[in-house]
Amino acid sequence: MAETSLKLTCLACGQLNRIPASRLAEAPKCGTCGARLLQPKPFAVDFATLRKATRADELPLLVDFWAPWCAPCRAMAPEFEKAAAQLAGRVRLAKIDTQAHPQASQVFGIRGIPAFALFRAGRELGRESGARPAADLLRFVEARIAG
Repeated sequence: MAETSLKLTCLACGQLNRIPASRLAEAPKCGTCGARLLQPKPFAVDFATLRKATRADELPLLVDFWAPWCAPCRAMAPEFEKAAAQLAGRVRLAKIDTQAHPQASQVFGIRGIPAFALFRAGRELGRESGARPAADLLRFVEARIAG
């Protein structure tokens, strides 16, 4: 019987990787650039990488849509990092700067920031907006990936 593998986009270089599910706890690295595919912190991504990851990744991806001029976004950053540490290995967290990548707001229908969207295998599983504590993000994610 073949082992189950998951598709994960390298958030550093954008390359699609297949990782055996049994090896997720072994700190898998990208076959192209060598970056760790699962990190206990959010990863800043560009628009092309975000598009690819939201379409292909089979491990949930929580994305923070933010901008450097947004005070609530800056206040939210430490809470997003706390959530990343607590979800490590089960959910990846990414951040996209909507000022540098305005097309992200257009394509994903972001009306206000900070906004958080959870994706898996080409589907949006849910969305929240506004600054909130890490515990709220954890509840949001857990409610959508359970089962």
